[in-house]
Formats: sequence, structure tokens, C-alpha cells
Amino acid sequence: MATRLTLRLQERISRLTNAEQKLATLLLENQALIETHSATELSSLAGVSKATTARFFRNLGYTDFDEARTQAREERNRTQPYAYSQAQPEKPVLGRSIGAHLDLELLNLTRTFEEMRPDLLTEAARLIQDAPRVWCMGFGAEEGLAQLARLTFARLRPNVHILAAHPGAWAEDLSMTGPRDVLILLTLEPRPRFQAALTSYARTTRMNVITLTDHRFLAAAQRFSRLVIGCHVATYGRLPSHTTLTSMIRMLSIAFIGQTGAAAEQRLAVIDEINEEIDLFE
Repeated sequence: MATRLTLRLQERISRLTNAEQKLATLLLENQALIETHSATELSSLAGVSKATTARFFRNLGYTDFDEARTQAREERNRTQPYAYSQAQPEKPVLGRSIGAHLDLELLNLTRTFEEMRPDLLTEAARLIQDAPRVWCMGFGAEEGLAQLARLTFARLRPNVHILAAHPGAWAEDLSMTGPRDVLILLTLEPRPRFQAALTSYARTTRMNVITLTDHRFLAAAQRFSRLVIGCHVATYGRLPSHTTLTSMIRMLSIAFIGQTGAAAEQRLAVIDEINEEIDLFE
């Protein structure tokens, strides 16, 4: 998927018609279709009319489908080494592996922050500030990131919790949630089946869900989230990189400090004093 097309879809998907959203979801889930299929074929795959497809690309700011396809191919050609590096199964020599790893991580970070809406962090910080409670949730490899998010924001504000950490106590956890609470969801593939039930409940109780996820899940996350922050997670082999998610947690905390000012600083000072009093750290 071309970076600029992805960005336009993320920014405007909520303003598209239901039929146009089918096309948006199709393109977000299968990034190569814009380059490999005709406008007529895209219409058929999405189950919409050719007129809807033509209107869809105009609403995204393109003259027509051909302009969007040309842009996608040009951007793919410029980033071909990046795409190629993701598919290499063999192990390069150690020195080369470290350098390639760093290059890819830097590219993940750069693309993530370049594509993010400028106001997204500010809006997320405002929601976290106004929330009666903040909940953090992640499963599998992302469980540790949820713990990191919880600890980070617990140092900046009260009432920050882990949601659904213990399967036997999900109902008890959910019973404590309520309107205007914020749920910070960190999720990558593979996703457990029960995650959908938990996010559905969060939406029902009018929690503000802030989802940090990869681009494949963006369209699905829009259905239950107040805000969705897309993160590039490409890496070598099958395991995704969590570097951008970790960085995004820190950026959210920095934005929150900027939003709350003295209150967060005072809480940090109190926590430091408590640590000193109980002699927890050397």
C-alpha cells in the first residue's frame, strides 16, 4: 500500500459512505490490490458499483483511479529495498545482521511517525487526562507492553489498571469500567478470539478505546476504537517488531505530561519520595 494512500484512507474513512468504506477496508487489508487490479476488479472484490469506485478515489483527492495506482507504484519502487528485506529467510553474517536490523527498526519508526496525524497524540492525551480510570490491555507478546503502559501512566496519574489479566476475573474487571474510561489496547497478530468480545463490551460501556496496532488491523480497529494509531512492525522472519509500539507508549506519556503540566510532575515527585522512603532502589 502506498504510504500516502494509506494516510488518506485512515484520515477520511469515517467520512466515506458505507459502500466506499468497503473499498477502504479492502485496500487496507490487502495493500497490493491497488497495483495489481483494475478499477473494475476492485469494484467486484468489494461488492460495489464502478461508479462508487470512481467516486471513492475522487473523494480521497485523486483525479481518478489511475492517478492513485501510479502513485502507489512510484512509492513501491522507491521503497523496494525495504519490502525485499522483509522477505529474506536466510541469516546474514552477524555484522550485516545488526546493521540491517537497525536500518529496519529506524525505518519502522520513521514511517510510523511520518504517517501519524499531528493532532492524534494531543487528542489521546486529552482523553487519558479526562478519564476516571485508565485500563491497559494486551495478550500474548503484547501483554508485557500492557504492563509497561500501565506502569508508565501510573507514574503520571491515579487509577491506572490492567484489564483482563486473569481470565477467571474478566467479569469482575469489566464491572469496574464505565463511560469515559480509557482503554489502551496493544494488539498484533496472532490475536486471541476473545479479544473481540472484550472490545465489544468496552464499546457498549462507552469506554474510549485507544488502539495501537499494525496496519493490517486498522480498518477492523476503527469499528470499536475512539482513536487508532497505526504502527509499522516489519521485521525479519515471522516475529513482529515491538519497537514502534514501545516508542508510542513513551510518546503518549510525553504528550500527557504536556497536557497536564504540574499535576504529572507532582505525582512523579511523590512517587520518587515514596521510593526513597521505603528504600526500594539503590
